[in-house]
Amino acid sequence: MPDAAHLAAFALVSLGMVLTPGPNMAYLVSRTLAQGRAAGLVSLTGVAAGFLVYLLCSAFGITALLVAVPFAYDALRWAGAAYLLFLAWQAVRPGGCSPFEARPLPPDGPGRLFAMGFLTNLLNPKIAVMYLSLLPQFVEPAAGGMLTQSLALGLVQIAVSLAVNAAIVLAAGSVTAFLAERPVWRRAQRWFMGTVLAGLALRAATDARR
Repeated sequence: MPDAAHLAAFALVSLGMVLTPGPNMAYLVSRTLAQGRAAGLVSLTGVAAGFLVYLLCSAFGITALLVAVPFAYDALRWAGAAYLLFLAWQAVRPGGCSPFEARPLPPDGPGRLFAMGFLTNLLNPKIAVMYLSLLPQFVEPAAGGMLTQSLALGLVQIAVSLAVNAAIVLAAGSVTAFLAERPVWRRAQRWFMGTVLAGLALRAATDARR
């Protein structure tokens, strides 16, 4: 098992990632604004199922890949760093928008809400970067089995993401109204997210394999 320090550090990274704009946040906020909090929470259960798929695939896949291909770790972290920088630019570029800006969506039933949340998460490149590039940096060979550590770290990420996303769903209307009336805060939110993403990219690019 990872020690408490590694779990806490990965929890902070997970918090930074979930707070950055991305498909999950945009979909959950838009669904909540269009159809209410209950629909947002149902959609979130689909997002949670997507996290579990990523966790299981990455825990087994990362273990096999990093053992079989020595340079795979470096390839993953450089690809992850490049994509994180792209997300940072998307957040701060001129004309960029906040995920808390309402997007009209037609009403859907519970089954479709779950399915759309699930697919939105599975097709979210930011989550792939989290599991394929950032998570391996927190696996310590001296701390025990890589599979066990990957599963433990993944469960931490899921817990943090679900807690934050649930809070976002419950507060989406209030946050949207607040940002709509305060364009300076909206810009500050975008720049904060861009800075967090750039910091994660720098970590991924410079953290040598342990």
